Amino acid sequence: MARLFGTDGVRGVANRDLTAELALDLSIAAAHVLGQVGVPSGRRPVALVGRDPRASGEFLEAAVVGGLASAGVDVRRLGVLPTPGVAYLTAATEANFGVVLSASHNPMPDNGIKFFASGGVKLDDEVEDSIEASIGEPWNRPTGAGVGRVTDMADAVGRYVAHLRSTLPDSLSGLKVVLDCANGAAAEAAPRVFTEAGADVVAINDAPDGLNINDGCGSTHLDGLRAAVVEHGADAGFALDGDADRCLAVDAAGEVVDGDQLLAILALALRDSGRLVDDTVVATVMSNLGFTLAMREAGVGVVQTKVGDRYVLEAMRSGGFTLGGEQSGHLIISDHATTGDGVMSALQVAGRMSSTGRSLAELAGVVTRLPQVLVNVPDVDKSRAHTDDTVGAAVAAAEQELGASGRVLLRPSGTEPVVRVMVEAGSADQARAVAEELAHIVKSSLAI
Repeated sequence: MARLFGTDGVRGVANRDLTAELALDLSIAAAHVLGQVGVPSGRRPVALVGRDPRASGEFLEAAVVGGLASAGVDVRRLGVLPTPGVAYLTAATEANFGVVLSASHNPMPDNGIKFFASGGVKLDDEVEDSIEASIGEPWNRPTGAGVGRVTDMADAVGRYVAHLRSTLPDSLSGLKVVLDCANGAAAEAAPRVFTEAGADVVAINDAPDGLNINDGCGSTHLDGLRAAVVEHGADAGFALDGDADRCLAVDAAGEVVDGDQLLAILALALRDSGRLVDDTVVATVMSNLGFTLAMREAGVGVVQTKVGDRYVLEAMRSGGFTLGGEQSGHLIISDHATTGDGVMSALQVAGRMSSTGRSLAELAGVVTRLPQVLVNVPDVDKSRAHTDDTVGAAVAAAEQELGASGRVLLRPSGTEPVVRVMVEAGSADQARAVAEELAHIVKSSLAI
């Protein structure tokens, strides 16, 4: 049987893969595993529950809250709040654990459930396995005064915004920014904190209706932001995803600034202020070779991990590092957050622009990206991506062709039913040709 948890919680099409029944069972199992840690005798554990604005989040929230309370957990509903906001409040309120209902950048029909342990940190694989193993086990149901109580935290967004603002010492006065809120969880928080910081804010896709999240907008669809930045004569634009744990940017000319470039900007800012531990940044194997070369030139070391912000976090914790992130825009600043925070990342980059007086294009120009092509191959058996002989031989041949001037990375997605084929090369044409050939071989060899 396949593992229920992926690289970022449990995801699927809401009401087909991720049902109310599964949400109920998962929450009860999580209560039994996470609700037993650090709870004084005679006191009930406390859990926070937040969600993005997907319509399916309404019934899934009800199922999760019901399951937790039935298992004797006191629940504080946060309502619609970015994932990093739930993580922050889990730590700040000393809750025993947090629950987020979101499928992040996935399309609206999807949804997901992920958990934060005490302190607002993501769960280790072993803890997730314990939760999964606990599903359906017999248990003693509390009754009477033993059941959990449910309350709302009315000021959840305000508390999160205050935290974000506290991380930015400088005013953003004089900066004009466009914020693409993806019709998602940060539609209120992101424009509010930028405005409070003094920026001139133009917000787009900031009217979630439960159905329009990530719909042609946000960090996976940048054309609208590019056009808006140019139209409004803004200094920069920042695009969030549905749950605002990632951020990409656009400079004043409408050119995209990706996660590698944002990570480089923040790495140099932290280095200059003496806050980049060991002058080292954590990145994944998906980071462009240009990023690694730029960091080497700046005297900054790079530790690489598997793809997934949980692996970046693990490396940061084990090495005590301050900064890590992914090309996709998951950036983690451990001085202020326990997980990726797109709004915070945007604030810090805008702060760097303000404090240096340099444009986003100039700051991002430290990284010269090698041409990189990523092809997603759907409808294949991704479990065989690294064991199929034909695919393996094709990858080896491609690596020989590219030599030292390029590389191939083939990996099954942890959140979607696709295999990702990434190729870097000396020219865009070569990268595209090699990637498309490999994608064709993957498609034919791993067809379901």
